[in-house]
Amino acid sequence: MAGGRRRKHHFSRIHAFTCGKASMKDEHSLIGGPGFSRKVYCNDPERVEASLQNYGDNYVRTTKYTLATFLPKSLFEQFRRVANFYFLVVAILSFFPVAPYSAISNVVPLLVVVAATMAKEFIEDYRRKQQDIEMNNRKVKVHRGNGVFETSKWRNLRVGDIVKVEKDEFFPADLILLSSSYDDAICYVETMNLDGETNLKLKQALETTSKLQEDSNYQNFKAIIKCEDPNANLYTFVGSMEYEDQQYPLAPQQILLRDSKLRNTDFVFGVVIFTGHDTKVMQNATEPPSKRSKVERRMDKIIYFLFFVLILLSFIGSIFFGIWTNEDIDDGRMKRWYLRPDDTTVYFDPNKPVEAALLHFLTALMLYGYLIPISLYVSIEIVKVLQSIFINQDVHMYYPETDRPAHARTSNLNEELGQVDTILSDKTGTLTCNSMEFIKCSIAGVAYGRTITEVERALSKRKDSPFGQRSNNNVAKPSIKGFNFTDERIMNGNWVKEPHANVIHNFLTLLAVCHTAIPEVDEVTGKVSYEAESPDEAAFVIAARELGFEFYERTHTAISLREFDPRTGQRIERSYKLLNVLEFSSARKRMSVIVRDEEGKLLLLSKGADSVMFERLARNGREYEEKTKEHISIYADSGLRTLILAYRELKEEEYNQFNIEFTEAKNLVSADQEQIVEEIVNNMEKDLILLGATAVEDKLQDGVPECIDKLAQAGIKLWVLTGDKMETAINIGFACSLLRQGMTQIIISSDTPETKSLEKMEDKTASDAAMKASVLRQIQEGKKLLSRSDENAEALALIIDGKSLTYALEDDVKDLFLELAVGCASVICCRSSPKQKALVTRLVKNKTGSTTLAIGDGANDVGMLQEADIGIGISGVEGMQAVMSSDIAIAQFRFLERLLLVHGHWCYRRISSMICYFFYKNVAFGFTLFFFEMYASFSGQAAYNDWFMSLYNVFFTSLPVIALGVFDQDVSSKICLKFPLLYQEGVQNILFSWKRISGWMFNGVASSAIIFFFCINTLQHQAFRKGGQVGEMEVLGATMYTCVVWVVNCQMALSISYFTYIQHIFIWGSIALWYIFLLAYGAITPTISTTAFKVFVEALAPAPSYWIITLLVLVAALLPYFTYASIQMRFFPMFHQMIQWIRKDGQTNDPEYCNVVRQRSIRHNTVGFTARLEASKRFEGSRRMEASFHIEGRAMYQ
Repeated sequence: MAGGRRRKHHFSRIHAFTCGKASMKDEHSLIGGPGFSRKVYCNDPERVEASLQNYGDNYVRTTKYTLATFLPKSLFEQFRRVANFYFLVVAILSFFPVAPYSAISNVVPLLVVVAATMAKEFIEDYRRKQQDIEMNNRKVKVHRGNGVFETSKWRNLRVGDIVKVEKDEFFPADLILLSSSYDDAICYVETMNLDGETNLKLKQALETTSKLQEDSNYQNFKAIIKCEDPNANLYTFVGSMEYEDQQYPLAPQQILLRDSKLRNTDFVFGVVIFTGHDTKVMQNATEPPSKRSKVERRMDKIIYFLFFVLILLSFIGSIFFGIWTNEDIDDGRMKRWYLRPDDTTVYFDPNKPVEAALLHFLTALMLYGYLIPISLYVSIEIVKVLQSIFINQDVHMYYPETDRPAHARTSNLNEELGQVDTILSDKTGTLTCNSMEFIKCSIAGVAYGRTITEVERALSKRKDSPFGQRSNNNVAKPSIKGFNFTDERIMNGNWVKEPHANVIHNFLTLLAVCHTAIPEVDEVTGKVSYEAESPDEAAFVIAARELGFEFYERTHTAISLREFDPRTGQRIERSYKLLNVLEFSSARKRMSVIVRDEEGKLLLLSKGADSVMFERLARNGREYEEKTKEHISIYADSGLRTLILAYRELKEEEYNQFNIEFTEAKNLVSADQEQIVEEIVNNMEKDLILLGATAVEDKLQDGVPECIDKLAQAGIKLWVLTGDKMETAINIGFACSLLRQGMTQIIISSDTPETKSLEKMEDKTASDAAMKASVLRQIQEGKKLLSRSDENAEALALIIDGKSLTYALEDDVKDLFLELAVGCASVICCRSSPKQKALVTRLVKNKTGSTTLAIGDGANDVGMLQEADIGIGISGVEGMQAVMSSDIAIAQFRFLERLLLVHGHWCYRRISSMICYFFYKNVAFGFTLFFFEMYASFSGQAAYNDWFMSLYNVFFTSLPVIALGVFDQDVSSKICLKFPLLYQEGVQNILFSWKRISGWMFNGVASSAIIFFFCINTLQHQAFRKGGQVGEMEVLGATMYTCVVWVVNCQMALSISYFTYIQHIFIWGSIALWYIFLLAYGAITPTISTTAFKVFVEALAPAPSYWIITLLVLVAALLPYFTYASIQMRFFPMFHQMIQWIRKDGQTNDPEYCNVVRQRSIRHNTVGFTARLEASKRFEGSRRMEASFHIEGRAMYQ
């Protein structure tokens, strides 16, 4: 609240049947056995027996390396790559006489590449180290004896220490709660860092330690805890505490987990039971799955292919070398006299041709190694990091409301973003806001609320919609968060004039009282806000406040309201004594409170799902049942979440009896304690009187329908995997245009009379088999629909619920299910569990072979995100668990459009072109060496100076390719979004197909052939110097190298679509750098520069033929590519080239011309509002045609 400090009013005791004394279940008998051997000496960690346990300290390390292991582990990681291992072997061999070049010229480039990658690893791990240091040095108060608590670092905690944690602090280790600032030792815990949930969890200490609320109480405190060994289960705990010669069972209700936060409680005392890597959060810390893009996996195959070519060339050369060596001396006459075969080493010995050939094979393996690009991996890593920075800094993906930009948490998958075929999305918090708004309600059979929902606006576009006539009303955004209700009949106190004012009074009272929310009152403004366990509950309390029933204070015994009194017409303060709160659970699907009002009446107030509430109504409490059912059906059709509200008045004797039984059951030490408590509560929550129903809306996020439409136009399929019920999911599907009028819905549901009867079978095996057969039959019927009409097959939508999905994912059914799902335009899986979401994602990924992207915002989406090829986390209101498990984090679903269609397309194109160019330039360079070897009878003599070869990949050709990978664009971001079908080039992998890769390699071979044969034929017999001398080998090598540098860099210039000044600097600068290097290196003493000494100054620069040859070779080498590119662009243009022509001709704003280009659609658009509009036009056209036929028929008849 703007203005002042808040005063929080908390309630202490929640008398929920899930709280209280832990039951001594059968599992407690395991304590002391295998897996349950931990023994904690509370407040006595230095005890001899405690030191013998040898428990770990509380230091947590998340780094990949330590100072001692960095060098060996990092080197191992580097040389696991086959290319790096090859260069390591070559570097070692370069120290032996078999090497065709000096050792230092070969070792230095390898050191540069490996050192660059290791430096990147070091920086990333150093950042993790800094985070570890910050966490381990956090402070907490620890008991140091005599009732004195001193501040200590987290890292120094030991098992058995007593700690005092204060409000809004994180728990430093796993603790057993001993007491809190509340008299009955409860506290509120936020577990967002553990499970992603923002709602507060209630914890309660044992009653026996609940009075230890002062520091001095722990001066002589001693206890022994025996419990389970460290494990990863966040939701179970088995243990016991021995205190004052009594045994007390411990349950999950008493454990406080590391990295969760204390909220709304001034302080707690706890004893440390698990430290450091033994804590449950660290036990759950698994390494994220290693993900590699399809482009990178194909790149590995190309490198293996080049290794095969390398070995093949070496083998061929060695055979020829062996044959020629064997024939070097023929009848005493030397054929290759310059090798002196009569007086030579084993390398050229005619008497040992086999040995000479084998040694030559090793030489050739080293010499032709330039076919393998040594700097490829490090260059790609640099490019991907820079691409990730551009993604992170894109202002179009920045969300100011939460101050969150996009965040690429890994750079390994950038190009994969441009190849996504199927998106698997969560609904709540991903497509929708997970910010509930009170929209409508039904009270006493009367529907209230005139606000139009998102779904109603979408439904109004359907021909049969009852909402069409009022779709434009009340579309303004609400001024009060959580409240978007408009109806003058009950607002501003007007409800007193309604026929059933007493029912409305009870309805609003129930909203204001039946909850576990905590009020926060701003002391300056007096405004009340609420912190609730869920957005739904906050919306109910806010609605009650706005309708005149303001909940403003809560204590451990009472709830206080300011409510409108119809008799006086004034707001009065009224207090309700809180006796019991029967908490909500997913099994109960309801919550209730028992209160006593100021008149002494005992009231049971209850709210819950319609599936459990209607059956609990009394006979005389069903007056409004039919109307209410009708209204909640309409609300569900409008995409709203509904709850039923009911109450009953209790008699004193009835409540006293319940309270006795309830208290006894809570303290029962029995294996079936929870079941007994459940039965007692069920007997109380009956014979209720219906008041009405609430309807809250989880609104679609801004831009979701438009984003889905663009993704659909790009040919990307969207599957929705949600835990919501089928009706809500279907209606959200209509709201975001995944579903539309005229689409045939294939619904596979377990909510049918047939399946319900099967569930009642006593033989569960037979029941499961029958239900599986039913699901299989429904899938087969859907496939018949799919195959019946190929023309309309894409207009099908598959909707399946969780129970049916269980059977559909079994091994013998899942292939059939996938065939049906892939054939449908839209797929919605309802009531899906987190495991099912992950299994569906795995099925699509593994069976289709296409790239999958999963997007979600909650802890229940983590499995799905990790299973998909790319996991996108939404940094929403459900915590950061999904974000922490994702590859890329964004704040809103709509940013997915730009992430994929712009950055995905660019990254895929850049990386693909970069890798193709890398292999081209290395093939072009490597084959000049091979051709020279042929010319030199495979003698192992290198055509170039040692350092020329070593620096080729590192300096003279690497920077332009990095610039290509970072800056190149075939079209602008605006054009990417205007022509989303351009994205299909990545999905179909057109730019990195084997055909395109082979084409670039062939271009490299052709360029090398032109360079070598042109140079050798012009220099071999022609006078090069003024004196008439021909060019020697040094001149030939330097001239060929100059031609290679010019050709590969100018080839880059021809390939680039989007020039920046950086690319100009890198391309022309690399060529200039070659000349500068040649001058500088040639000026060094000949013992170092060897064949390059003064070669440029004295031989090349003065010779006009050198410059003429360079120019002619450049033109001749680039001409084949230029010719091919021109013909292909003119007669066989790719989609992006067509768009480039439109842009060049200035026709990007010509709708007719753009539509012609769009007609080259690779996949027909079937979902999204564009498809809905097209379907509507076709429908109207067919109706007009039918009408004209009908008129013509009547005319003919007349």
